[in-house]
Amino acid sequence: MVKVKFTFLIVLALCLMGLAGCAGKTAKEAALEKKVAELEKQVSPPKKMAPRLEEPKQEEKPVVIQVIDPITKKELKTFTPRDLGYGTDNEKYKTEMGNWAKELARGTQTTPGYDQRMVPDHIDASGNIVKGKPKIILEEKELVDKIMNASQAGGTVELPLYVTNSSYKPEEVTSLGEVVVASYTTRFNSSVVGRSKNIELSAQAINNTILGVQDTFSFNYTVGPSDQAHGYQHAPEAVDGKLVDGVGGGICQTSSTLYNAVDKLGVAYVEKHHHSLHVGYVPTGRDATVSYGGLDFRFQNTTGVPLLLKAYVKSGTLTIEVRTSKNYQTALKTGGHANS
Repeated sequence: MVKVKFTFLIVLALCLMGLAGCAGKTAKEAALEKKVAELEKQVSPPKKMAPRLEEPKQEEKPVVIQVIDPITKKELKTFTPRDLGYGTDNEKYKTEMGNWAKELARGTQTTPGYDQRMVPDHIDASGNIVKGKPKIILEEKELVDKIMNASQAGGTVELPLYVTNSSYKPEEVTSLGEVVVASYTTRFNSSVVGRSKNIELSAQAINNTILGVQDTFSFNYTVGPSDQAHGYQHAPEAVDGKLVDGVGGGICQTSSTLYNAVDKLGVAYVEKHHHSLHVGYVPTGRDATVSYGGLDFRFQNTTGVPLLLKAYVKSGTLTIEVRTSKNYQTALKTGGHANS
């Protein structure tokens, strides 16, 4: 239909032009041509404009945090802060991160934590140094602060682990046994087989232990589990104010003898507990009870010099000596713990 109208207009224009002849356009003809042009615009289909293409929106990349172990480079946790409440409830998010940091540091019932007490090095029967374990602390608050700082932009967060190795010079180990600077002896009934065996095993475990300057000694971590799997036997032990039969009975005599020996020196006590009843091998109040996985006897070597522990069991006696090098004897700090 549009084509027909367009053709009609063309014919009409030609007719008008024919009538005018070749004498040239008059004002009337020019007006007619203008009118035809206007009519042509009205009947001509409008040009379709190409649709405007919208620029694709760029998707925002999610903010992700990766927490890794700086020693093993193992990835421990990957998460998106906003999914855990960052930006909407920062306090709740921070609390959740704090709980996770606590579990990571201290462990759970099924998973051990990063925090680790020092197990000192010791000397074996051949005179070689056997490495123990360094002290490791995961600073929980520092980890949470690191995570909070990274939660806006994301990135990698390394665990703030602080490792403390034993502080002594390996080349001086052979001279650490030169001078006895403190000792203590207790007695026991050697006819009680189980108790005697337990005292012997626990004494062997601490014999030839090296304590560097500022090292912390843990009886439980050094001796280890006092169970049947490690050779310990049934013997009487004090529990809740009563003597009962239990595996490992007698090891508290070893810990108490050690306490009375180191108490003569300038050590600092980290953890120490008394029995619930009087024990006959040391004076009242001079005992140090232990229980693997529970109560421990811990002290720090604040004498200013490296020390060597020696333990001897023979003829119903237990003797523990603390030794050092002659070169260190005059620099040794003695204690003032007589009433501890």
